[in-house]
Amino acid sequence: MRLLYKEILAKDQSTRILKFILEAKDIALKAKPGQFVVLMVKKEGERIPLTIVEALPQEGTIILIAQEVGLTTKLLAQMKVGESLYALVGPLGNPTPIKNYGRVILVGGGVGIAELYPVAKALKKADNHITLILGARTKEVLILEAELKVLASDFYITTDDGSYKRKGVVTDVLKELLEDSSGVYNFIYAVGPVPMMLAVSQITKNYNLPTVVSLNSLMVDGTGMCGCCRLTIGGRTRFVCIDGPDFDAHSVNWQELINRNRMYVEKEKEICKLYEKTTS
Repeated sequence: MRLLYKEILAKDQSTRILKFILEAKDIALKAKPGQFVVLMVKKEGERIPLTIVEALPQEGTIILIAQEVGLTTKLLAQMKVGESLYALVGPLGNPTPIKNYGRVILVGGGVGIAELYPVAKALKKADNHITLILGARTKEVLILEAELKVLASDFYITTDDGSYKRKGVVTDVLKELLEDSSGVYNFIYAVGPVPMMLAVSQITKNYNLPTVVSLNSLMVDGTGMCGCCRLTIGGRTRFVCIDGPDFDAHSVNWQELINRNRMYVEKEKEICKLYEKTTS
């Protein structure tokens, strides 16, 4: 569970996105695209889930990418190479179903682009024709462009502020592709901020296109014991940690997911402020 390598992939005035290589031989041997780990940086801290961006069995390592948002991601970013995490468990969740779908569109937004990378690699290996649409708030926080571009037959980038490539959002491109080539695509996969995934789901539903999303509901235990990540999927209660994280986008109760993810926003801000005061 030692940190072997740390790198800042992207940053702007408000945030940083970092890459971590961790010593985790057992996890590296079993991890598949779409699965995640749950980690604790310190005994006094919280548990958070992070997608396994890449597993390297021969090296006995896994790669994680995280954006500094809450207390735990900030503590993770402060770790020094050679230090060990307090706890690390995985691989958790169900792997993304990989097969030859034909023509697929992969949509990634923000730090969700990191979660898209292992899925894109696996789908490319399965001989799919891949169209990639990436979105970022600004050019400075766009990640993994070069790594993903080599996997795609068609490649699009949007930025909210127009600082790089096309100004706009990923769904602008998605709408155009589906309007121009209705019926050509066989499968859509999206991961990123909840509003983005919801918008993708609403668009593809109009075309009756199979669409899978990787959900990011609040999670504590990660093994189905706490129930914190429960959501209504297709009218049934499901746990994202053990039944997901991938689900049919058109069956998700999106408003429930939005409400759950807002539950502790203010408390998280208070905890971060308290930590900053005690460590300053």
